[in-house]
Amino acid sequence: MDKVTLQVFANHARAAAENMAYTLYRTAHSTFVKETEDFTIQILDPAGQVSAVPMDLGATWYVGLNYGPAIGMIPDYRPGDIGATNDPYSGFLATHAPDLHMWKPIFWEDEIVAFASGHIHNTDMGGAVPASLSRTLTEIHQEGVRIPPLKMYREGVLNEEALRIMLLNVRKPEQNLGDLKAFVGALNTGERKVLAMLRKFGLEGFRAGQAGLLDYAEHQAREILRSIPDGDYFFCDYTDEDSAGGNPCRLALTLRIEGDSATLDFTGTDPQLTSALNVPTGGAARHTLLLVGVYYVLYTLNPQILLNAGLVRPFTCIAPEGTVLNPTFPAAVGMRSLTCARLRSLIFGAFSLAIPDRMPAAPAGTSSIMNVRTVDNRTRETVLAAINPVVGGAGGMPHRDGTNGSGADGAYLKNTPIEITETEVPIQFLRYGLMPDSGGAGEHRGGLASVLEFKVFSPNTHITARNRDRCRFRPWGTLGGHSGKPSDFMLNPGTARVKPLGNTDITSMDPGDVLHIHSPGGGGRGSPLKRDAALVLQDVRRGYVSVEAAATDYGVIIRDGVVDESATAARRAALRATETGRHFFFGPERDTFEQLWSRDVYAAMTDVIASLPVHWRFFMKSRLFEMVPAIARETTGCPVTEAVTRLRRRYPEMFPAG
Repeated sequence: MDKVTLQVFANHARAAAENMAYTLYRTAHSTFVKETEDFTIQILDPAGQVSAVPMDLGATWYVGLNYGPAIGMIPDYRPGDIGATNDPYSGFLATHAPDLHMWKPIFWEDEIVAFASGHIHNTDMGGAVPASLSRTLTEIHQEGVRIPPLKMYREGVLNEEALRIMLLNVRKPEQNLGDLKAFVGALNTGERKVLAMLRKFGLEGFRAGQAGLLDYAEHQAREILRSIPDGDYFFCDYTDEDSAGGNPCRLALTLRIEGDSATLDFTGTDPQLTSALNVPTGGAARHTLLLVGVYYVLYTLNPQILLNAGLVRPFTCIAPEGTVLNPTFPAAVGMRSLTCARLRSLIFGAFSLAIPDRMPAAPAGTSSIMNVRTVDNRTRETVLAAINPVVGGAGGMPHRDGTNGSGADGAYLKNTPIEITETEVPIQFLRYGLMPDSGGAGEHRGGLASVLEFKVFSPNTHITARNRDRCRFRPWGTLGGHSGKPSDFMLNPGTARVKPLGNTDITSMDPGDVLHIHSPGGGGRGSPLKRDAALVLQDVRRGYVSVEAAATDYGVIIRDGVVDESATAARRAALRATETGRHFFFGPERDTFEQLWSRDVYAAMTDVIASLPVHWRFFMKSRLFEMVPAIARETTGCPVTEAVTRLRRRYPEMFPAG
């Protein structure tokens, strides 16, 4: 297909996907779909590869998701059929239980020529906690009802038995049913639009167009890779906890660029966890969850790039089995989005080493999804709703400040106007806005964090705050820029009943209690001493930066609302003497942690852990974190070696024979 016709075809395909997305967006029932837009819509080729997605509606995680294995688990298809699954271990299509994926085959003369597909995030799928998700869960059986790949519709007729099983197990079945019906309407819209394309382009033209879209996206991705210097680039990053109140969880990446291809080797990443932070990929070489950060990088470097499965072809991922990025059944996976946020920061960091002049600093790297289950005192009905994602700031860019309150990798989650939430949920918002002094200082400042406070009015109100993280390890700055400020979560701030919650993701509230949460800020890029003093003054006037932070972080002295030029020059001269010139500014918490847990020490630990049976690995990591600090004070050798020697005597059954 010639380039002009291919572009026309691409426009039609995108329009078809956007019509599907708009149908779902306008007819969904739950706030999380109709306002927050946590859904995806795709058009697939007959093999289950994504060929087109909308650009302006829904999430952007799944352009490389392979529906093929799940599609193949249903032996035959007829017109009017709709397949469905939400089981993360059935073909590794769904990535946690609340995500219901469905796909509808589109026939042309008795032949499947495409699929209309997508997913919706159900506010609740049953399980141990309201909204189904918490890091405290330890196996997937606790995370809600799971549906293997099956026909939700057979030749246009609803599978009532499967639907009854699902609705029996969820807390607000009317929401799930309403969203499912809207989803079916979107798939039907996709079918109509694809059939219209077939009438316009003909069968062979349609096939050539779908193949051409994937080939062209691959070409665009390879062009970008050719512009990046060959080499191996190692980076690691951490989630604050590997379990509730646990140790840090390390993700490691060696990015290997070779010409127009790349390998992402995640060897050195922590073992799979006895918490819900595992990422279910099945070890697939191009699983979309391992490559979401790559999509962001590619799109940043070429905003004209086509978003489809062709982007994944130049990349190969290595995720060793039994690690947090390739867990074995029945590991819990509900909070995979928290780990995926850190995974994106991990990828951004590796690319920052490869092309520092073209990459931003770290975004906030966490989006806390706030869910409330309470009782409406007026109607006495139970209310379960997602009230708002609390998203942090974007990292400072090469050409501008980071976006406030909409942090790059979480920007697809839309906020819900508080007027709508207060109409649907019996709570009162007290504060919703931007958090001053939260963005990392830099020549290009990190984006500010979001802050949210609300009051409840019923006893035993349950709050789930999915993806709580970055209370400890901050979003990093680059090229002299400072790290963003950490997040915080507390009950009844400013009162005698204040209760710090840290990274807790489940809490209870009583009438009159107030909950405060703010996200992390984005990292800064470039030395803050290079920032124009007039821009610092503008930030102060806007309430983004305090007068104190202007002096401490930027060396800008503001008196009586104006810049004191001579005092600023003196202050900046003094601060320049303390600059280190490091590529990354991680913040004091990570610097202190890595004084003990250096790259070599961590490598020694992960080598030992990888040699153990999977069910022993997290236990070994936990014991080593207990023992190594004390041993390191006793010996000049590798503390892991001595700790393993002691553990071998204590737990001989942990080690394989020989």
